[in-house]
Amino acid sequence: METEHFCSGYCRQLDASRMVEVILEDGVLSEADCCYGSCLYQTNCPIARQIEEWTEKGQ
Repeated sequence: METEHFCSGYCRQLDASRMVEVILEDGVLSEADCCYGSCLYQTNCPIARQIEEWTEKGQ
């Protein structure tokens, strides 16, 4: 089942706040409207933390 989520927060790479669309298929990340997975600032990113929470819960 595909689920769509939206989260917002500050993006250090863009130096701006933004809203990101995240699509999970059966609890596995299939698409993120940002550089999640290759971003240099991912360890300190509030958006990445939210994506990780969703994937851990399998939402």
